[in-house]
Amino acid sequence: MASDNEWQVAGRRKGASSRKKKTSTVAAVDLPVPEAGDSHRDQQRIIQTLNELRGEDFWSEWKDLLTGRLSDTGSYRGQTGVQIECLQDCVCYGLGSFSTCVSARYQLALLLLLLDALKIPVEHCSVYDPVFSLTELETLRALGFSVLTENEEGKRAVRQPTLFYLMHCGKALYNNLLWKNWSSQALPKLLIIGNSFHGIQERMLQRELQRDYAYLSTVMSVCEETALPCSQRFLDVFNDTALICFTPQSLSQLPESTWVDPEEPQYQHCPDLEIIRREQR
Repeated sequence: MASDNEWQVAGRRKGASSRKKKTSTVAAVDLPVPEAGDSHRDQQRIIQTLNELRGEDFWSEWKDLLTGRLSDTGSYRGQTGVQIECLQDCVCYGLGSFSTCVSARYQLALLLLLLDALKIPVEHCSVYDPVFSLTELETLRALGFSVLTENEEGKRAVRQPTLFYLMHCGKALYNNLLWKNWSSQALPKLLIIGNSFHGIQERMLQRELQRDYAYLSTVMSVCEETALPCSQRFLDVFNDTALICFTPQSLSQLPESTWVDPEEPQYQHCPDLEIIRREQR
């Protein structure tokens, strides 16, 4: 990715013809076939949106805040122990239909800017949303993303420091991610850009938060959260967004019993779960 120059849509890469053949196979089972022109149009829109955001003051503030918290030696100043050269993976859930939703398109464009600023290769960023159309999947692959084929419901265990980009995602998705990495060794490997945990806490009854989203509730008192600024123009797109991490020092404040036998969340009292579950797709 070019940091200083404007983005441009790359030409068709070698091997594109083989992907087209796979699309034809899908068509044989009566699924819609994306038109090449639609994908190219979406790519152009995303790149235009990216170049628009690059000139916004709030993006400059985000970039300065994120890169400024990386020391000269590459260590994250949140004391997570994460080194910038180790932060080579990213996961994005719940982006939405960026071909029809302007907010989702801005969020996708900002993700590309973040990957560039944090020096994470686009191909190391996995994306998933069950609402993606075939055309959107083609667009994401053309931009270089790795497209997940399974609805993980946020239940992804990390083995190395990973950025999670979870803009306006449901509480269950955050809770599932925390559960899947529920140890004092794994949580510090998570770096989250998404909904403010403190904002969630303010909007929910404490007893319901503890009952339905126990893992989210537990870490709220020990997570390190930094609010990310947002201009008035983009309030609907980036409001209530924060950078969230978990330091070994803060996690050590929790009793050892916290980590024993974590049970998978069931959400029996949540008729409106805010995420699409695997069996529903």
